[in-house]
Amino acid sequence: MANNTKKYHWFVLGDLNGFFGLMFDNLTVLSFLAGILIFVFKFPADIIYTRMFPGTAFGVLFGDLVYTWMAFRLARKTGKNVTAMPLGLDTPSTIGIALVVLGPAFLSMKASGMGEREAAMMTWYVGMATMVIMGVIKVFFSFFGRWVQKIVPQAGLLGSLAGIGLALIGLVPLVDIFGMPLVGLIALGLIFYSLVAGIRLPWNIPGVFASVLLGTVLYYLLAPLGLVGGTYVGPPAMEFHFGLPIPTLAFLQGIEPALRYLPIAIPFGILTVVGGINVTESARVAGDDYSTRDILLTEAVATLVAGICGGVAQSTPYIGQPAYKRMGSRAGYTLLTGIFIGLGGIFGYVSFIVELIPRAVLAPILIFVALDIIAQSFQACPPRHAWAVGFAFFPTVARLLAIKLSNPELVPLMNFQTMLAAPGKALPELLVTVALGNGFIITAMLWGGFVAELIDRRLKASATYLFILAGLTLFGIIHSASPDGVMYFPWTLSGIAQQIPYQFALAYAVLGGLFLLLSTTAGSKEPATEAGGHG
Repeated sequence: MANNTKKYHWFVLGDLNGFFGLMFDNLTVLSFLAGILIFVFKFPADIIYTRMFPGTAFGVLFGDLVYTWMAFRLARKTGKNVTAMPLGLDTPSTIGIALVVLGPAFLSMKASGMGEREAAMMTWYVGMATMVIMGVIKVFFSFFGRWVQKIVPQAGLLGSLAGIGLALIGLVPLVDIFGMPLVGLIALGLIFYSLVAGIRLPWNIPGVFASVLLGTVLYYLLAPLGLVGGTYVGPPAMEFHFGLPIPTLAFLQGIEPALRYLPIAIPFGILTVVGGINVTESARVAGDDYSTRDILLTEAVATLVAGICGGVAQSTPYIGQPAYKRMGSRAGYTLLTGIFIGLGGIFGYVSFIVELIPRAVLAPILIFVALDIIAQSFQACPPRHAWAVGFAFFPTVARLLAIKLSNPELVPLMNFQTMLAAPGKALPELLVTVALGNGFIITAMLWGGFVAELIDRRLKASATYLFILAGLTLFGIIHSASPDGVMYFPWTLSGIAQQIPYQFALAYAVLGGLFLLLSTTAGSKEPATEAGGHG
């Protein structure tokens, strides 16, 4: 064993490639977290940089240090050149929580009469509380992750994630790219060249590093000449926003308002657990047999630690450990990433870099992540379940539309309220859109599940999903008729909004009953086709 330990070269040239890839992934997520809150919701930047970033980055430091140690332990046990499991900020949930938890909570608190800074601090407490809740959920489900993975079809699990990739991770950054096309599209092209097509750049320059460097240089050369579109914003002031990730019980102040966002928090937590199982399996196939339980518990505790220390974004083991292995990375890249991101959150240079690099340059990395998630959702599921995967996209698209339409800068608040209650022969279109988007992750998982089971001729299982959808709808856990997505007892609603829980729930229940009846017919006993019965 001692000889094996000596042979483990834990830091090699490939770790530099891995470091740039993993580090820029984390910077990109932090950039969009800050950008969404600052530019979309007008959130005070200093609270993000000095309160939210330090704890969020500390969670990455904690998780990557543990994963680095786990690589050493596995190398000592096996005598192999082990590649550490990559850990970083979870892209779908970070963007999702910024858009549907933190931002709306901030606007709601300001609307209730709070001052801007008081509302921002309270939003921070809500974000912390959400992370603590998610951390506890993830610790619990780390023991039952395989059970969740076993009972919910992959089309539901991966389809819900792919919908987030399409609407929240992909479309939002795409607007940034084409807002500065000469900079953004060139950076995107380099990402596609190196990561999608897999073509090596000259001198083995890391593709992510080349994309960010060239895009940033082009911006600062061409933007002052008015050649990139938009208004030129010069380099940020050389000031670092110092903040310590000190453990605090301040999150307790945000527990009560955070509970209304449980329909969002729980699925995001479960998805990282299931994702952790998948990436651990992919690492095992690539030759590094990590303990699934250790991988899951580490990222769960990292999320919990981040929340207690002020963080507002959960960590997760990243998809692509075999890709880092192919780069030649060992354990050095996770150690470097953890230290760089963790200390950067404390000493403030991460916030400086986030302000220095244009979002149009970082956005292509998220486009790659979005496309990777979407492609994986179709590739990993049986081809016949592609219909279920695609159907699971729609709730997230509805949620994105609701977010855009509820922005007072796009639609005046009075107009939005009027359209919600617009009289007519059918339910108001805006009210239906809002309801479809509320609880979108759970909805997408269950929609994908019921369609996949239907395709497989498991009509009783499909009906069970529909009955669950009916029950959750009745109390606003999904399809909440309230614009802010809160749960309720349906009889407490008034006006046309009261029709949403009753009509939606009744429709799901009746369809479930119909499937139960049809499960007794001869046609339902015929074997499923790979095409899902089409044609």
